[in-house]
Amino acid sequence: MEVVAISPKKRADLGKKASKAVRREEEIPCVMYGGEENIFFSVTSKDVKDLIYTPDFKLAEINIDGKNYRAFIKDIQWHPITDSIRHIDFLLLAEGRKVKVDVPLRFTGVSPGVKLGGKLLQNVRKITIKTLPKHLIDAVYVDISNLDLGQSVRVRDIKPEDNVEIMNAPSIPIATIEIPRALRSAAAAADKKK
Repeated sequence: MEVVAISPKKRADLGKKASKAVRREEEIPCVMYGGEENIFFSVTSKDVKDLIYTPDFKLAEINIDGKNYRAFIKDIQWHPITDSIRHIDFLLLAEGRKVKVDVPLRFTGVSPGVKLGGKLLQNVRKITIKTLPKHLIDAVYVDISNLDLGQSVRVRDIKPEDNVEIMNAPSIPIATIEIPRALRSAAAAADKKK
């Protein structure tokens, strides 16, 4: 799993005025919770760009006052007009305490339905998992090598790794091999000839 190192500035002043002052300095106010007490700090957008602007799940190694913390981004607040980041919430990974995390869904194998001209439609991009920090994974992999035209794979078909619990509803379709219109009309024409 990829880890991004961050060295933020600790914040002493809290509240609206202090947050506005941090934003005026072109920094982002942040909070890290999940430990004994919440830790408030600020980062630059350059510090966190590798964590935010990526489809991958990454951990953050946050160094505050010489102490290292492992965390991940739990929530981001965006400005409604400029799309700049207003605030980031980090969740501390504490040993022995389970966490819920959204990780990307990836496919392995080649579908026979796609080889025949079908189109792979991915309905779900992220899967919510619950696990201990030591068993954390960076993606969930699903094998689609047995999907034919018109077939779907659902959440219940995912074989999770040991000690990882999938939180999504089991009946949700995550991918479907769609039959293109040209193949449907060709099949209909073949049926009429019979």
